Amino acid sequence: MRRSGLNIMARLMVLLGPLVPIMLVTIIFGVLGFLAAIAIPILGGYLLLYGMGMDQSLNPGLITGAVAVCAILRGLLRYGEQISGHYIAFKLLAVLRDKVFQTLRRLAPAKLEGRDKGNLIAIITSDIELLEVFYAHTIAPVVIGVITSLIMTIFIAAYSGTLACIAAAAYITVGLIIPIVTSRIGKRQGMEYRDSFGVLSSYFLDSLSGLKEVIQYGCGKQRLSTISEMTHELEGKQKSLKKHEGVTRALSEAAVLGFSFVLLLAGLHLQTAGQISYSGVLIPTIALFSSFGPVIALSQLSNNLLQTFASGERLLRLLDEQETVEEVTTGSHPKFTGAGWDNISFAYDGGAVLEGISIPVTRGRILGITGRSGSGKSTLLKLLMRFYDPQTGSVQISGQDIRVINTAALRGLQSYVTQDTFLFNDTIEANIRIGRADASPELVEAAARKASVHEFIMSLPEGYRTKVGELGGRLSGGEKQRIGLARAFIRQSPLMLLDEPTSNLDGFNEAIILKALDQEREGRTIVLISHRESTMNIADEVYHIKL
Repeated sequence: MRRSGLNIMARLMVLLGPLVPIMLVTIIFGVLGFLAAIAIPILGGYLLLYGMGMDQSLNPGLITGAVAVCAILRGLLRYGEQISGHYIAFKLLAVLRDKVFQTLRRLAPAKLEGRDKGNLIAIITSDIELLEVFYAHTIAPVVIGVITSLIMTIFIAAYSGTLACIAAAAYITVGLIIPIVTSRIGKRQGMEYRDSFGVLSSYFLDSLSGLKEVIQYGCGKQRLSTISEMTHELEGKQKSLKKHEGVTRALSEAAVLGFSFVLLLAGLHLQTAGQISYSGVLIPTIALFSSFGPVIALSQLSNNLLQTFASGERLLRLLDEQETVEEVTTGSHPKFTGAGWDNISFAYDGGAVLEGISIPVTRGRILGITGRSGSGKSTLLKLLMRFYDPQTGSVQISGQDIRVINTAALRGLQSYVTQDTFLFNDTIEANIRIGRADASPELVEAAARKASVHEFIMSLPEGYRTKVGELGGRLSGGEKQRIGLARAFIRQSPLMLLDEPTSNLDGFNEAIILKALDQEREGRTIVLISHRESTMNIADEVYHIKL
């Protein structure tokens, strides 16, 4: 269900919080700045009256000086409004990115597995950037437009109540009615554009990540053709938005000219009837025509807000998403005495994976788990890490259901090595230290030796200071896997969970790592998943999982 524009605005405004005083300063500067700009043509109207001999009580020198002061103030106040408004905007963009990362951290890994990464990147980058329009160019301009229009209506009312009613109707039409009507018409287009942009970003990122495979199998033309088609489709949606923008602008300008002409005719009629003087016609007409700036800005906002609200809805949809597993912050902090799966059953959305599985994990021993691909071996480790909760049965550590154990304490008991090791674009040393941030260089080296990767690291020109490249692109699969094992060794947790830790290694390096694992069995419990019989030779007991 899509949110209304008012709901999105309300949710986004809540984030202002402590920045409200700065927003008030922005509004004050904005109102005073527009009043200074409006005052210039009005003062010119008074000079015209003096020049025509209709009001000799006016002081032309004083009026001319006032025009100069208003011109200077307009520039200074506009600068103050812009700098304070953008300070708020960029400050809040940083806050939003922080909130998005916290949300992704909360949703991971269950809700992010198989998620459209390109779409997430589009939210973090372009969608959040578009919200700058809302914070810097929407909140304050709306309030400024309302206050300025109210002041000008009161000013015109001093000459004629009838003319003031026409002015009020003009402000409401241009600043409220036209934006609401046009934004409702174009809201769907804005959402479709942002969604299509996210899909294109995802497809392009996917193509970029698999560029080697695209070249190897000659799929370049097909991928390029699809990207071109998606780009043309996106361009079509953008043209629709621009067309909508043109219609809105035309309606606004027509309303400005129409109401100004109506006010002029009404003023001339009132003058003919003797109800107001000539100055009562001239000054209100000039005042109305020169005071549409704030409400025109509101009318034009509706065009930008089509995409802004779409981006806001996509962002709020992500922030409001509920995690699959809620972290425990007040649970117990047990010492590790063993673990196990007790009569568990688990199913992903695609169907059942595990049914009635009971496996004890004895402290100080190596447990091997084998089975065909898709039998649920990796899922067992994910359940033990509490990435998911089983539908029935329980996963236990130290005799307690892990759902009552403090999540941070649970993570502290475990080291987890996955089949695919993710490396950050940093040094090898920093990537190993992910397992233990306070580790000394000696501990880093010792962990690397256990993982049979120290000699390789020392063969590199910069040793442990060598950058691994984006996604570890400068390293082979086996080298990345061994760095992942080094992370697990340096963590020194009592429970090691290893998912195919030797799948990318040759026999020599596998033997070295298995020897290191065998030596680690004292004070350490290891759950080892592998297809290799040679890897299972070090296990004290082996369980076979059937489909």
